[in-house]
Amino acid sequence: MLQQTPVVRVQPRWEEWMDRWPTPADLAAATPAEVLRAWDRLGYPRRALRLHACAQAVVDRHDGAVPTEEAALLALPGVGTYTAAAVAAFAHGRRSVVVDTNVRRVLTRTLDGEALPPPHLSAGELRRAGELVPEDDATSARWNAAVMELGAVVCTARSPRCEACPVREQCGWLAAGRPADLHVLVRRRQAWEGTDRQVRGRVMARLRAADHPVPGAVLEDVTLDAEQRARVLAGLLLDGLVEKLDDGYRLPG
Repeated sequence: MLQQTPVVRVQPRWEEWMDRWPTPADLAAATPAEVLRAWDRLGYPRRALRLHACAQAVVDRHDGAVPTEEAALLALPGVGTYTAAAVAAFAHGRRSVVVDTNVRRVLTRTLDGEALPPPHLSAGELRRAGELVPEDDATSARWNAAVMELGAVVCTARSPRCEACPVREQCGWLAAGRPADLHVLVRRRQAWEGTDRQVRGRVMARLRAADHPVPGAVLEDVTLDAEQRARVLAGLLLDGLVEKLDDGYRLPG
């Protein structure tokens, strides 16, 4: 849930989710439609289906217990390098290399003297982060948590509190006079209004609110562009987020 969605939006939905499905077995027994409705407006709803498939795999392959080893975690549906490392470190106290946006920013400023890291994580960044993580399990877990917290609270993207930073004496960016972001032009965001993502969200909201198939004609007002509407519906069908019946569209399962 926290991937690509702020904590303030995730926390209430996560609490409701855990009250309803406290174990992987509970989530695995739910239908995809129930899962998508509970996901609500967190965005990127394919994450919900992946989490559902992951719970089913945990039940089928691991008797309902989330594995502790990164290799086993990576073999689960929808689990990538970051998620596997984070679960291994923070849920099981294992040594792993957890590199999120906050960690990248701390290391880039301290070691490279640049304001912000490049838009995409490189193999070199991951390798360097791994060289810095302590070898024993307990210390490495604390290290990962500490660097993430440093980036989230002190070494922030827009208003860094350098005077409160415990590594300010070793910071290349501070020593260089806090130069501007070298990648600012690459970070320009796509406009939201009128995008396929916005229309996908509108379609999903309609289907979450309906307890019966929604006729295609009812979905015509999600966008006046018929070509875009057809493209969005085709994409949702391909992603497994929507089912097409004779009398309309509905959430899967």
